[in-house]
Amino acid sequence: MDREHAPTLDQIFMALADPTRRAILAMLLEDDMAVTDVADPFEMSLAAISKHLGILAAAGLISQEKRGRVKWCKLEPDALREASIWMQAFGQFEAINLDAFERFLAQELPEGTSDDHLI
Repeated sequence: MDREHAPTLDQIFMALADPTRRAILAMLLEDDMAVTDVADPFEMSLAAISKHLGILAAAGLISQEKRGRVKWCKLEPDALREASIWMQAFGQFEAINLDAFERFLAQELPEGTSDDHLI
């Protein structure tokens, strides 16, 4: 993506600010998923999940691709690079890598979390 159309830090942090979007990112760490499968664990409409996915895509955190009649979502592993570099400037944060990000998300959404926490 060229710099002119690259997502801004504001877009990235705004996308990460919502717990539903963080949960979606955690799900996509495992594998690419169809939009309907992403929506399954949440007690909200497919339209609401699609809005969340649109925000994640606009922030460059995921990409979406239509395969036949199914829309698939994929985590973009380098998407957090600019945010990580920005945070490193403060000297308080280490570089974000996917393993560390996965551990962070696992702490945010421990196994057995009820669906009530995903809304």
